[in-house]
Amino acid sequence: MSHLGENHLQPINLFEYEQLATQHLSQMALDYYSSGAWDEITLRDNRAAFERWKLRPRMLVDVSDRNLTTSILGQPLALPLLIAPMAFQCLAHPDGEIATAKAAASAGVGMVLSTLATKTIEEVAAVGQNFPNALQWFQLYIHKDRGLTRALVERAYTAGYKALCLTVDAPLLGQRERDRRNEFSLPLGLQAANIATIKDLDIPHAQGESGLFTYFAEQLNPALTWKDLAWLQSICPLPLVIKGILRGDDAIRAVECGVKAIIVSNHGGRQLDSAIASLDALAEIVTAVDNRAEILVDGGIRRGTDILKALALGAKAVLIGRPILWGLAVAGEVGVSRILTMLENEFSLAMALSGCQKLQDIDSSLITLPHGSK
Repeated sequence: MSHLGENHLQPINLFEYEQLATQHLSQMALDYYSSGAWDEITLRDNRAAFERWKLRPRMLVDVSDRNLTTSILGQPLALPLLIAPMAFQCLAHPDGEIATAKAAASAGVGMVLSTLATKTIEEVAAVGQNFPNALQWFQLYIHKDRGLTRALVERAYTAGYKALCLTVDAPLLGQRERDRRNEFSLPLGLQAANIATIKDLDIPHAQGESGLFTYFAEQLNPALTWKDLAWLQSICPLPLVIKGILRGDDAIRAVECGVKAIIVSNHGGRQLDSAIASLDALAEIVTAVDNRAEILVDGGIRRGTDILKALALGAKAVLIGRPILWGLAVAGEVGVSRILTMLENEFSLAMALSGCQKLQDIDSSLITLPHGSK
């Protein structure tokens, strides 16, 4: 891993952006973005999983031109990448989710807007309207107040989002001890914009506790079950994507409920600590679904080779989380654009060095676990 030295003017990889971002973020914001649940075992393992898997490149293939394009739910992408839903992006930069949306649309990658964004559904959608092929999804938490949930869904549909992305791994918020120690709350002037415009709710100041943990406990519905997917589909015609699946049987159930895409995810190691790494759960889910839904994966992706490994294990695309926040903190929209360009360039090079001209050439023969690994 590279590290910034005194003479470095510009980060040249995602790890260096992360290091530089620490100079641009408050301690509370840095801990909120970077922390995982409890002992952060899953947080670390998400990254370690990519390092365990090894590539088996093909030789003597004409790779003078590579085609990185794909489509997700029928929408074109310049490369198989979406920006994961992440709350409170204005903690990193005043332009927050708007800067992220502009960078995503310019790069031809997708963006998933968080329910707990610090810019409104409509403000972010307006960015996409300037790009005919912009892929924007809306990530949903189902609140105890069904009227609030319905209002969020209706606003996303009216604004032109292309899918609903339901997060299912957070009936309660995972215990992130750094947030608890900091008594995490939003600074004066920032709010959960989409919630605040519907109902007078915000992230509370909680003595001895994370304000977000308290919000989840008070407002989100921990009784959510598979039957609630039918209700969600009944109020909105958008395709339903489920985020947070780690088991093959759950993936099969999702498909049976009409889900069109599944994001294999452990919430960036922020929910159940000791949960399986997303990459390690991927193959089982791909096999179980058997092409009946599109499979995506997030968690721990930091290099172009990581994208290659995820696709070799059967993902249609990947989602990138924290590195986007590092780019945003360092240089706003420009920083996010640089992160995306780095990943595109690294992925294109990894394809070339593995003997792949196009995404269809990436298959399971390219990847292996070393003998004795588990």
